[in-house]
Amino acid sequence: MTARRIVVLGRQGAGKGTQCARLVEEFGIVHVSTGDMLRAAVAAGTELGKQAEAVMQAGELVGDELMLGIVSERLAQDDIMENGVLLDGYPRNAAQADSLEAILAEQGVELTAAINIDVPLEEVTQRMMARGREDDTPESIARRLELYEEQTAPLLEWFASRDKLVVVDGLGEEDEVFARVSGAL
Repeated sequence: MTARRIVVLGRQGAGKGTQCARLVEEFGIVHVSTGDMLRAAVAAGTELGKQAEAVMQAGELVGDELMLGIVSERLAQDDIMENGVLLDGYPRNAAQADSLEAILAEQGVELTAAINIDVPLEEVTQRMMARGREDDTPESIARRLELYEEQTAPLLEWFASRDKLVVVDGLGEEDEVFARVSGAL
């Protein structure tokens, strides 16, 4: 089986983490989140990791160019070249998607699919409120979801224009959603 390169999208509270864990178990694919990538680059002490650490310590968001370097480094590692990758949290915008496409083209591979786990706003809001996290206030949830909609709508169009977007209904039991996600692959 060919190693897959998959992007997982969905609103906060859509169950991406749960479904990613199951995909890793089912397909042996490497799950990579942007947070994990940044921490790994910092821990490894790479030049890009040192730059990212300085930005993060200053309380800033790591910019597209630096993220591109870190993603490029990570995607070239043997475990991903052999087993494929499940990208969670990258790309976040069309410019990052263009960069991802270029990185994969340099490796002689292409994106398998972008899976959008679709859960309505009301449902993800209820799920996040039920988690009971301190930072999950109605205002903060509304703001995070608003930002997601602003940033992700163009990204969904980007993947759709390349026939890579697969929308999966994220409502229902975990097993039902996983059957839809794995069936889409």
